[in-house]
Amino acid sequence: MNLREKFSPMCFLLALGSGGLSVSFFMYLMFLVPHQGSPMATFDFIYPQLLKGNWLSLVSSFSLVMIIAFAFLHFKLLFWNTKQFNLYKKTRNYEKLVNSNAEISLMTIPLTYTMSINVCFVLGAVFVPGLWDIVEYLFPFALLGFLITGFYALKIFFNYFARLLVTGDFDFTSNNNLSQMISIFAFAMIAVGFAAPGAMSHTIEVNAIGIFGALFFASLSLLLLVIKLTLGFKNMFEHGVSIEASPSLWIIIPILTLLGITFIRISFGLDHNFNASINKSSLFTLTSVILSLQIIFGLLGYKVMKQIGYFKKYIHSEDKSAVSFALICPGVAFMVFGMFFINFGLTYNEVIAKYSVIYFILMLPFIFIQYKTVIYFFKLKKKFEF
Repeated sequence: MNLREKFSPMCFLLALGSGGLSVSFFMYLMFLVPHQGSPMATFDFIYPQLLKGNWLSLVSSFSLVMIIAFAFLHFKLLFWNTKQFNLYKKTRNYEKLVNSNAEISLMTIPLTYTMSINVCFVLGAVFVPGLWDIVEYLFPFALLGFLITGFYALKIFFNYFARLLVTGDFDFTSNNNLSQMISIFAFAMIAVGFAAPGAMSHTIEVNAIGIFGALFFASLSLLLLVIKLTLGFKNMFEHGVSIEASPSLWIIIPILTLLGITFIRISFGLDHNFNASINKSSLFTLTSVILSLQIIFGLLGYKVMKQIGYFKKYIHSEDKSAVSFALICPGVAFMVFGMFFINFGLTYNEVIAKYSVIYFILMLPFIFIQYKTVIYFFKLKKKFEF
């Protein structure tokens, strides 16, 4: 199926969502499978666990199946979107796009490709025996990948931003949403990617490059967050929120997750090679603040979308909007950061004991959000016949 003129770069968000769901199932392995001496659960820890035949073996098996399934969908949708985008670039609609507010939607492309690197990283870690023994040789290639997607994202963004500063033709009346924050989402995704080798490498040069790259893109994200959040709410207060773009109210949730994980990784990286000891209480306050903001924006977005009839119009009826794919990422992000809050905010500070009853009770709301996200993912995928 070739959409050509009907294609929207926002379609990349479905590929992004499937990649995010793949990573979200890795969280069970990351935090439930013991991996003493390693910063993450790898094949060498997971495989022995599978052979034990206990409840954790069942959870691990299920997680691995879901990781593979959503990774497959991610790459399938990524290739389809890339093909469609190349056809779309030859149309007049593309020319209109790059001369309007909607040009910023092109940021979904480097955003999704950065997610692809993360998915590959997870697949390699959980399915390739002994990979962690040579991971130091792989980190430079990961940094190169994030550097390429970072350069691509900066190129798109500066072309867009420079045009607006030169021509002054930003359409404020159509900016009554937070869709402009897709650029922040992309930069935050690149930041968290750089932060991974920044946190885990034993080589201080790789460590330093990763942390610098993470801080560079995180700083840019925070700067733009202040600007675009202010402008977006100003226009929504003046004109009311755009019904079709109202899911953008939830875009702050994945941005907060990515920035939160970035700063957690930077903290571990500085502790690792820069002799800056981690203050455990700071992890509790950081994760608590981010989770609180996510809950606030989650409730606000749901209330607004429910009131204006978004779900009825674009989810439960025959009406289609590529922007609806933006509903997947917040659900993924909330579940992922919930696991970070429970394990680094609470368990790491010995507020609760790992594997205790309260530990699993606290996981339930995040598991429920993940379940609902999976349901909506397939509902939207079927609706658009991908």
